[in-house]
Amino acid sequence: MRIITTRRISQSFFFLLFVWLCIVTTLGERWWQLRGWPVNWFLQLDPLIGLSVWLSTRTVYAGLLWGVVTIALTLVLGRFFCGWMCPFGSAQHFMGHLGKRGRTMKAGIARNRPHKAQAVKYWILLLVLAAAAGDLFDGLLDLFQAEPIVMGITGLAAVVTLAAVAFQWVAMPRKALLWIVAAGGLGAVNLYYDQHQWLSASLQTGLLDPIAMIYRTFNLVLLPIADAPLGVVSAVPRVYPAAGLIGILFLLFLLLSLRVPRFYCRFVCPLGALFGWLSRWSIWRIGQYERRCTGCLQCETDCEGACAPAETIRTPECVLCLNCLTDCGDGVMGYTLSPSAGGQQASPDLSRRQVVTAVAAGLAAVPMLRVGGGLSADWNPAVIRPPGALGESLFLARCIKCGQCMRICPTNTIQPAGLQSGWEGLWTPLLNFRTGTSGCQSNCVACSRVCPTAALRPLSVDERLGRNRFVAAGPLRLGTAFVDRGRCLPWAMDTPCIVCQENCPLSPKAIFTRDVLQPVRNGVSKVRSAAADSVVLENAGFVPGQYGTGDFFGRIGGHAPRPIVTNTENSLTFGPASAWPRLEELSGRTVEILVRLQQPHVDPRLCIGCGVCEHECPVQGLRAIRVTAENESRQRAHKLILN
Repeated sequence: MRIITTRRISQSFFFLLFVWLCIVTTLGERWWQLRGWPVNWFLQLDPLIGLSVWLSTRTVYAGLLWGVVTIALTLVLGRFFCGWMCPFGSAQHFMGHLGKRGRTMKAGIARNRPHKAQAVKYWILLLVLAAAAGDLFDGLLDLFQAEPIVMGITGLAAVVTLAAVAFQWVAMPRKALLWIVAAGGLGAVNLYYDQHQWLSASLQTGLLDPIAMIYRTFNLVLLPIADAPLGVVSAVPRVYPAAGLIGILFLLFLLLSLRVPRFYCRFVCPLGALFGWLSRWSIWRIGQYERRCTGCLQCETDCEGACAPAETIRTPECVLCLNCLTDCGDGVMGYTLSPSAGGQQASPDLSRRQVVTAVAAGLAAVPMLRVGGGLSADWNPAVIRPPGALGESLFLARCIKCGQCMRICPTNTIQPAGLQSGWEGLWTPLLNFRTGTSGCQSNCVACSRVCPTAALRPLSVDERLGRNRFVAAGPLRLGTAFVDRGRCLPWAMDTPCIVCQENCPLSPKAIFTRDVLQPVRNGVSKVRSAAADSVVLENAGFVPGQYGTGDFFGRIGGHAPRPIVTNTENSLTFGPASAWPRLEELSGRTVEILVRLQQPHVDPRLCIGCGVCEHECPVQGLRAIRVTAENESRQRAHKLILN
């Protein structure tokens, strides 16, 4: 069996395994549903995720230690994960294979020549790692206790940089933009500086990490589309309103691979950049084992990494596709322990200035993202995180936006965020109680159990409900429901409704009602004649049966209201009542129709913010009862001030 065939079998196996693990991330009791399957295994194998989480929190969730195995194998074999295991890399490889059909060898060689833009992925890697390492830099500043000095230095540096902009604009216009960005970053640092909080960690690795990206795309786009007509994975079609951009980005990278093989791997992938940096120390590597190369360039026809194997091979770019071994017409290419006889470039094509610029940009990105105050007093109450979510700053330091919690949610309530929590919170999970089949079920902790980084800490049902040893702490609160009296049917429309109170799952219920009797508009009519239990009115014009629901009463003079059993166009029939005069004596008097309204109120001491009331509210569009993040358990600063 040829080595290329072996590699294709490996790619197919791991891609199908990945798809299977996405499918079984389904809550249920069948063998193909979540029953001990290692659904996070590919995320755990990703060392960039583990490294980023460690930098942002100084802790590593146990499952992420699988990344150490990947690093160890990379130091031995090179970038084996990219060429043999990565599901996103395999998808691009397949698209690139389709794109080369009908092309000449010369065109294939031209597509696979090295390009300076391949260094961009290393910039992205440094940027996201620097953003995640903000707290570490903050700790270094704390050692010197230099708050006034830092403010003075950054302020002076911003002024000097602005002066440099003016000079660069005249002398070297191409570099002016870089100076403008630097000045803006320093200005943001100086403006936002408050006991080093501008250096807080922000985990943005998941935006472009290939494993997090393909998980997110399969969970929120591809599986819902494929399963919608079948109803096998989910009985009700899954809906993710903010997932369009996720699918477009994924499709864009795949289509670009038709033009440039493995476009994402070559130019964007931060995980590939990390593997490329590690592969400089790999024991086994691709290269020429003797200097007999005639320069025919056949080895570059199908080179997936654009690593120039016919020349000085760029080891960090080689993804171990091994196509060069079979394409080489001279038979000099091999996978050996020795350095390439044609020479090799072991380090990424990155200058010291580029490294410093990328790190500085990553550090400056956090205060620039947070200068709007979204983590302070101007927090968005509509951002309601799933059960088990850490405090917002810690949550953003752990969440990799993989979509696993959204995939496992049985009610389709967990959704990817747009810009509700700012750019920093893009695609992080939040609760949207209008979507799905219900609110957040109070006896469900699935999302907290499947999170690969503990951004949602693992919960038990007892802790969520405040039972047994968690009685003192009480139930977990996601927020609090508030009644919008301008939209509520009983409050604003004189229309009976107790849907929210009926559906509140708590006992005792957090929603209670107070009964009031309100006059019905145009509900006063003159009595023409009366019988024992009914009256005939003059030109009333009622809709037959409209007052026979049990919520309407008739009142005459100062007497107590009497329930209306039914009505016709011009008559009312009453139920039994005491202390009323004989109806036969009421001719010529007026009857006023009243409606009994059960107006809902929320007890904030009992409400846990499950959102069932909001989901079931019959007022479509903007619901008449809505849950916001006030009083959530995870943020003490959001606690309601109650007497």
